[in-house]
Amino acid sequence: MSLEKLEVTVVNGSNHALPQYSTEHSAGLDLRASLEEAITLAPGEHRLISTGLKIALPQGTEAQVRPRSGLAYKHGITVLNSPGTIDADYRGDVGVILINHGKTPFIIEDGERIAQLVIARYVQLKWKPTDDLSETDRGAGGFGSTGVK
Repeated sequence: MSLEKLEVTVVNGSNHALPQYSTEHSAGLDLRASLEEAITLAPGEHRLISTGLKIALPQGTEAQVRPRSGLAYKHGITVLNSPGTIDADYRGDVGVILINHGKTPFIIEDGERIAQLVIARYVQLKWKPTDDLSETDRGAGGFGSTGVK
């Protein structure tokens, strides 16, 4: 099965190659830090990290900035607003808000893979106001109401 390839216009202001998929079936492209000098994230600290990329997405798509599982598992480094959304009309730097949930400082070097970028299609909703909603078995139950097992 051949996957659809979506053409996205990009300005690469970094010193690195454009993001690539690590494997044939990867959903996310690895984003790299574009830094003048290394940054140390102390435990509990968060910082906006530049990628040096600017993109123009087609209407009806968004880019989602997601954590890299290896950084999260090994170091407690994750994307603070995960997933971060890049709208189709945004033209600024693709930045990544990283936070250190680990117990030790973490050094981010220029060119380090810090997050993943996943492209998704979306639809916009049109509100249909009403005074009540249709009934379901679940009803208004939420926040664990269906159990844990």
